[in-house]
Amino acid sequence: MAASAPPLDDCLRLLRGERDEQKLAGLLVAANVCRAGDAAAVVEVYRAVGCRFLRRLLNTGLGKVEGGKEEEREAYLRLSVTVLAGLARVPEVAADEGVVSTVPLIAEVASKSNDQAVTEECFELLSLIAIASEDGAYKFCEPGVMDMIFLQITSLPDGSKSIELAINLFQLLVHKLRVDNMNVEQLQGMTTMVTCLARLFAVLHTAVKFDALHMLTTLLSQKESPLHDSLRSMPASIWESHIRVGITAILQNRVVSSEKLHALLLAECMMSILGEDWLSEDYKIKDNQNVMPVDKFVLLVLESARVEVAVLLNELAYLKYESSETSQTDDAISQKQRNLAILFSLIERIIKMISNASSGEGAPSQAICESTIMQAITGLNETISLVLDFLQDAKDHGQRKGDDLLAAARIVGSYLAEAPYACKDKTRNLLEFIFSIEGQDEPRS
Repeated sequence: MAASAPPLDDCLRLLRGERDEQKLAGLLVAANVCRAGDAAAVVEVYRAVGCRFLRRLLNTGLGKVEGGKEEEREAYLRLSVTVLAGLARVPEVAADEGVVSTVPLIAEVASKSNDQAVTEECFELLSLIAIASEDGAYKFCEPGVMDMIFLQITSLPDGSKSIELAINLFQLLVHKLRVDNMNVEQLQGMTTMVTCLARLFAVLHTAVKFDALHMLTTLLSQKESPLHDSLRSMPASIWESHIRVGITAILQNRVVSSEKLHALLLAECMMSILGEDWLSEDYKIKDNQNVMPVDKFVLLVLESARVEVAVLLNELAYLKYESSETSQTDDAISQKQRNLAILFSLIERIIKMISNASSGEGAPSQAICESTIMQAITGLNETISLVLDFLQDAKDHGQRKGDDLLAAARIVGSYLAEAPYACKDKTRNLLEFIFSIEGQDEPRS
């Protein structure tokens, strides 16, 4: 037989009592009221206890209020977090200004607690607050909040429920927060999120590395974002180096193609935000002695991009001209075209970087040597030749319209602007066709 819900009136009477002992007794009953799932009752409980008392309980548990033994403080901490997590399951309560104001305190509890149950409840509570209102989500951008939460993530055991809840929280924030309307302080919070994610991306060797990669690409691939300006203004380059370390690990190891594409997209984002020379600048990280030398990193990124381009060009040609399957073909083509556009953009930036390095116009910190430049040019020649073959295939099939064809024509033009004599015969035969190519939605003139 199911247990009946605790008497609400008794709970409310205790919570409204003047003495702390009464309120504490009421909170013990309130935890059961919250579990009963009656939203109206939960709202009444919250109004009766008030967030001021819950904040004081949290501060006592954190040792910010004098008095109380250590075991009592831990009990207060567990009780306050449990009750708040129960109350916040009702969106009206989670969105309340008083509950939103506890975000920094809950983040601090999460960063300091050694109790996995408390940590789990903290992340669950923080997620409920972030979901319930915009104010709740933006509260995470206050100074220090991101740092405290990420500090805990790095110490959580892989595969634990706590780390799953923590990553879900940040995925929620990444997709909910909009930097366009942020003030300077909030932008600083987002910058902290990027730098913390970059560190996770570099140092972790678990599934969280891929979660961090996906969140970074989501944040950094937004065009003309105020976040980019905030990142450019950062004096330290450690986060940039962490990104490089993470990209290196993904591209060097046997991972699925989709993750390598994400890593290459991240490289393109970094070059877009910080300039093409980011790829070839020589960074030093004191806490990481295994950073790949610049020359090897440049070639690793270029060769990885070249491999993916070759595969995509082959797959696109097959789907467009040879495949007899009509179902899902359009979706498959569109996805591959988007991936190809990302890779072409990255290679265009590498072309510009190589041009700067070979002409002496690159940044003073560039350390790319002449032999690396020659290897890169050889690789680029091969890739541009493949792109020209792709265009020849389109010409042979009478196809002049398509965003992939337009992107292919553009990268050929970008490369020939730097190396006019590359692939001379193929280019001459395709020149008229290249000028006739149109985008997919471009109206005919």
